[in-house]
Amino acid sequence: MGLMDTILGDNEGTRRKEDYVELSADGMPMENAAAGTNIHIARIGEKTDVIDIKDAVYDGDIVLADVTRHSTQDRTMEHIIDELQQVVNEVDGDIAQKNDDQIIIAPTGVRISRERLGE
Repeated sequence: MGLMDTILGDNEGTRRKEDYVELSADGMPMENAAAGTNIHIARIGEKTDVIDIKDAVYDGDIVLADVTRHSTQDRTMEHIIDELQQVVNEVDGDIAQKNDDQIIIAPTGVRISRERLGE
């Protein structure tokens, strides 16, 4: 099980908010920690799900999107990826697809390494 499987789940996108454990950094409650960038986990089931993802990237956040409901050959998925690529181009961000089920979308100033750590 890889990191992305741990984050997004390897069970066809059935993870819920309750499946995540709230952690704190150095004993500091997370609600008091100011963050410049957030990482969002999203599921793309319909084309309208892209709106929230685009808003997050425009706001400077990173999005890990689960696209298990679509195949990479799916016409809808092609349109979704085109839309996300346009956003990434507008903000000078980055986008990468991991296998057929996950897309990482990053905002300005964030690049996604195409090399695995430890290899």
